[in-house]
Amino acid sequence: MEIKKVGIVGYGLMGSGIAEVCARSGYDVLVSEVNSELLSKGRKRIEESTAKAVERGKLDEAERAAILSRVQGTTDIKGFSDRDLIVEAVFEDLEEKKKVFSAMDKICPAHTILASNTSCLSVIDMAAVTERPQKVLGLHFFSPVPVMKLVEVVRTFAADDETIETARTFVQSIGKTAVVCKDAPGFIVNRLLLPYTNVAVRALEAGLASKEDIDKGVVLGLNYPMGPFTLLDFVGLDVHYHACMAVYEETKDPAYFPPPLLKKMITLGHLGRKAGRGFYDYTKQE
Repeated sequence: MEIKKVGIVGYGLMGSGIAEVCARSGYDVLVSEVNSELLSKGRKRIEESTAKAVERGKLDEAERAAILSRVQGTTDIKGFSDRDLIVEAVFEDLEEKKKVFSAMDKICPAHTILASNTSCLSVIDMAAVTERPQKVLGLHFFSPVPVMKLVEVVRTFAADDETIETARTFVQSIGKTAVVCKDAPGFIVNRLLLPYTNVAVRALEAGLASKEDIDKGVVLGLNYPMGPFTLLDFVGLDVHYHACMAVYEETKDPAYFPPPLLKKMITLGHLGRKAGRGFYDYTKQE
């Protein structure tokens, strides 16, 4: 099967990034949102991202115009009836995602592959609400999507070989590297990342060192590109918390249970960069 037309449900940070990389690689892309305001915000992200690429000499104006012409937005999900691949990129809530999969299953033709961008939720639960579980899988992109090279291809026990191979080929066609893993809590990356960041927060709670020195220790001692607190602020403390709880509910492994400090910070609205303050204060930065 060859993928030519891509549909994306959700025009947020992840959805707009996925739309951009698909359009850059020549795909016809349709993105849905619940209202025109969110469609405009998503479109603006792509316009700004591609404008920066032109400034840096990575695109010319003609290429940018071609990319933008390949991305259309809609508030009517019936428009997905001609898509070969759907990527769901809504908020990390299983019930909301199941609603998307149920709707897409009814709208899309039989050959359409349905994929979730979930970072940790059960893909088989989404597949179960469709009549095509063999064509449902996870395609977990990483943020920021135009920059990060990895995509986790998440295979449930119901997915068939053709679906997985088609997904791998698609991932490669958009310039990403695919790693295949089974549908298990946290998949590969978050299975390893979440306990690491939780340990860092617990170390801060215990007074082991300052957040600045813990970050420096990881960057300079482990050669990581950023420390755990800088990373948590970038990802969003609420996003991290929900991912931890999702994996904990599945595994009951205490390593995934969020430290109390995280919940306190979320209660105060200190969610990270997007809120202007997390472990660090971004309101004073230019």
